[in-house]
Amino acid sequence: MLVIGGGIIGLVTAWRAAGRGLRTVVADPAPGGGAARVAAGMLAAVSELHYGEETLLGLNLASARRYPRFAAELEEASGQRIGYRPCGTLAVALDADDRAYLRDLHALQTRSGLDSQWLTGRECRRLEPMLAPGVRGGLRVDGDHQVDPRLLANALLIACERAGVVFHRAQTVRLTVEGGRATGAELADGARLVAGQTVLAAGSWSGRLAGVPPEMLPPVRPVKGQVLRLRLPVPPAGSPPFLSRTVRAVVRGNPLYLVPRESGELVLGATSEELGFDTTVTAGGVYELLRDAHELVPGVTELPLVETCAGLRPASPDNAPLLGPTALPGLHLATGHFRNGVLLTPVTGEAMAELLATGSLPEEARPFSPARFSAPRAERARVPEEQPV
Repeated sequence: MLVIGGGIIGLVTAWRAAGRGLRTVVADPAPGGGAARVAAGMLAAVSELHYGEETLLGLNLASARRYPRFAAELEEASGQRIGYRPCGTLAVALDADDRAYLRDLHALQTRSGLDSQWLTGRECRRLEPMLAPGVRGGLRVDGDHQVDPRLLANALLIACERAGVVFHRAQTVRLTVEGGRATGAELADGARLVAGQTVLAAGSWSGRLAGVPPEMLPPVRPVKGQVLRLRLPVPPAGSPPFLSRTVRAVVRGNPLYLVPRESGELVLGATSEELGFDTTVTAGGVYELLRDAHELVPGVTELPLVETCAGLRPASPDNAPLLGPTALPGLHLATGHFRNGVLLTPVTGEAMAELLATGSLPEEARPFSPARFSAPRAERARVPEEQPV
């Protein structure tokens, strides 16, 4: 079995497949990289709820419920911590419009049977004293947690190696197809990998692989996100931390989050830009994030800035992943996770391993079959065949 792509989705698929006794190979020039190197790692099934995504909510919740057990199992298998924290989220409003939006979101959460608590501005500041005095109200969601995606990727890589997964550290340049069936892939170093089953898990690049029939290329596009990493101060003994939980807001119409880690890092993000495969960090992106964060938590601009980075979220037309077999026998997809890749890691690994081992996709993953996008897409432009993945 071959997995094309060594980000967290490809790695968890390989690890779980190896655990089912399948001989597993991963092709990626730098396994453990990808969007996870930039992601904030919010496990926010409740506070990330959007109108029209109620079906996706079910999958998100199913994966969130798995996370404590998944984290423990992965840490044992790898010997590495992944930074899992059941710290909760506080989503706040800075003006009347934001407050109205959060009230509507709270109503949607309540109708969906989710647990969130409405707080006044004063109650928000009591929980997080560093918040700006102008905060008008907010939602406390204790069920939203976090993980460190870089630690997660590293742990998955080690767990795969210990489980016997073989890595080919080269780019995939072409899917091989013989007799109307996917049979493996050709790599940039000249290697030809033969596989009875191939999983395309190349994130934003999944729709660009040569050799895949045009009508079967996944409709995945990159959405750029710029992220900042700052260093939190060490609080004096007996003093509260700078932030104790993830804080979210919409500032000037821009979604914003601040994610404090146990390591002393504060992740601040993220922009959302439709700019193709550009991963340039821009002065404007950094300025906007710091400006909006300063309105929410004024003390943030006094913190040391230790890293700026940009990554590509793999987005599908309905913002939900593509999981399962394609119309080309032997080719499966595990891509298009958009802003929920870290959250959906446990359920994706289990679903893909079940499919690969038994030929059947679990019930909870079936609404996300690639078949929902199976209508002809003749207008889709083909990428030059020399483009590697």
